[in-house]
Amino acid sequence: MAASPEPEAWLLENGNIKVLSKEMKNGGRRSHNMSASSLRKKSDLSLVSRIRVGLLRLFLANLQEVLLGTKLSVLFVAIPFAIFAKCRNYESPWIFALSLLGLTPLAERISFLTEQIAFFTGPTVGGLLNATCGNATELIIAILALIKHKVDVVKYSLLGSILSNLLLVLGSSLFCGGIVNLSKQQKFDRKQADVNSLLLLLGLMCHVFPLIFKFAGKSTELIAVRTLQLSRACSVIMLVAYIAYLLFQLWTHRQFFEEQESEENNDDDYVVSNDESPVISFWSAFIWLALMTGVVALLSEYVVATIEAASDTWGLSISFISVILLPIVGNAAEHAGAIIFAFKNKLDISLGVALGSATQISMFVIPLSVIVSWIAGIGMDLDFGLLGTSALALSIIVTSFTLQDGTSHYIKGLVLLLCYVVIAACFFLFDAPL
Repeated sequence: MAASPEPEAWLLENGNIKVLSKEMKNGGRRSHNMSASSLRKKSDLSLVSRIRVGLLRLFLANLQEVLLGTKLSVLFVAIPFAIFAKCRNYESPWIFALSLLGLTPLAERISFLTEQIAFFTGPTVGGLLNATCGNATELIIAILALIKHKVDVVKYSLLGSILSNLLLVLGSSLFCGGIVNLSKQQKFDRKQADVNSLLLLLGLMCHVFPLIFKFAGKSTELIAVRTLQLSRACSVIMLVAYIAYLLFQLWTHRQFFEEQESEENNDDDYVVSNDESPVISFWSAFIWLALMTGVVALLSEYVVATIEAASDTWGLSISFISVILLPIVGNAAEHAGAIIFAFKNKLDISLGVALGSATQISMFVIPLSVIVSWIAGIGMDLDFGLLGTSALALSIIVTSFTLQDGTSHYIKGLVLLLCYVVIAACFFLFDAPL
């Protein structure tokens, strides 16, 4: 039986229907975006299409696609409530909680908008944009916390993001995928996992030596200066390694990732839905991306300003809130998407989300924060303390051993989750600066 021809993709732009070329449809699509797409829902534009005014029809169509095109759209209600609570000087814990809830759908929508832009820029520029904006929320929170000289909050939140991706996200994906697919042999491509593991180990080395400096020297002031200098040098090295990783992923060995995604797309149970073509125009996506980035910055400022008050009110240490709560809420959309694809036995996508995000935080966001603090005259180094560095080292080692054979079952995921529970218990009881 002959396969039905592929329907032409269309785009509502300036009130007119446009047919998209193949080049426009083949944007830079990465595991991060494929995971986020599992939380999207198809918009019904039948009512909007009846509006005769072109600009109004375009605006309402974009509004429906951007704000209502996600299963997390109900959480957008938290954004005006957070702003209202701030303007009315409500208690800080309420502002903190509402801001965290508001950040959850925004992180998913930024992923959606960068993917829309990638359809028009091509796979290379789109891939760079996705790699840069993949963890925009964490980067914005880190920069705002640095501006307020809250270096410990920056370190804790970024450390927590890595631990959350390696143990909670990956562990949940492997556990849920193993339970649902008990009768199937779950396999994944080790090439991407090996590259990410190497980069994470390099990042770990850059954290270990500044910590060793603290215990190796005698002069406290001199060691502090040397630790800061070493951290800045290591940060430059980490950024160079991350740039090399982008070259590897987007140019020299791009075929590895394209083959992986092609295999995923050819499976019968993988639903591509409407994510294979853009649903809004380039400039619409760009304007929405700028607006949502501004809202993320506003809510992130609320989070940074109220974290101490929330810690005192709830009786939780700042370390626990930063390491455990912030990453869980801030990356909820990404986490859910990874688990959904694990249900479908798409472990390559789940691993791409978890390991890719952990690598980006470790090799891009953390060293960039050190460089920014250097420019701003703030003394942030790569010393995450004995507890933080130990948790990071053990998490990377356990994850590497878990992924070494290219197969998975639910017990591997359970072990990773239990490791995360142990680390969470440590930071729950730990109430001291790094």
